[in-house]
Amino acid sequence: MIDVSLFSDRYSVRQTTSDDIGEIFDLCRKNELYYKYCSPFVTKQSVADGMKALPPKKKACDKYYLGYFDGDKLIAVMDFIMAYPDEKTAFIGFFMTDVSVQGKGVGSGIISDLCSYLKTCGLTGVRLGWVKGNPQAENFWRKNGFTETGITYNTDNYTVVVAQREL
Repeated sequence: MIDVSLFSDRYSVRQTTSDDIGEIFDLCRKNELYYKYCSPFVTKQSVADGMKALPPKKKACDKYYLGYFDGDKLIAVMDFIMAYPDEKTAFIGFFMTDVSVQGKGVGSGIISDLCSYLKTCGLTGVRLGWVKGNPQAENFWRKNGFTETGITYNTDNYTVVVAQREL
């Protein structure tokens, strides 16, 4: 078991609950560019579904749908899976910052803190996917040390580019 409160040196981090769905929805719905590439557009139901979604062969105890808070304000959300796709790798299924903090280094700081902590836990990599053609996502993840693995997969609406950062 990991201590998600140690995921950030700058922000309060905690597992979200159904009580947070409205606030998560409000953060996500302002990120229109993301949903231009990754449709359909967010709904409260899609947030609730995302909080429970698991990759193959993973259990609920491996999943953390996290809120990052600056005081009382939700500034970022992250869907985090421990030990996926293997025991030494973590997986970020979703990460989004509030539009009010974008371009200010907040997201990069969160990812840097996360990777530093995961390395102390003995993990060797973090994996994720971005939607092919979304320049904002691709540029953000490349800037934060993620490189393409050569793996892609298609969904009904878009192609996902799988990337990884070694710790």
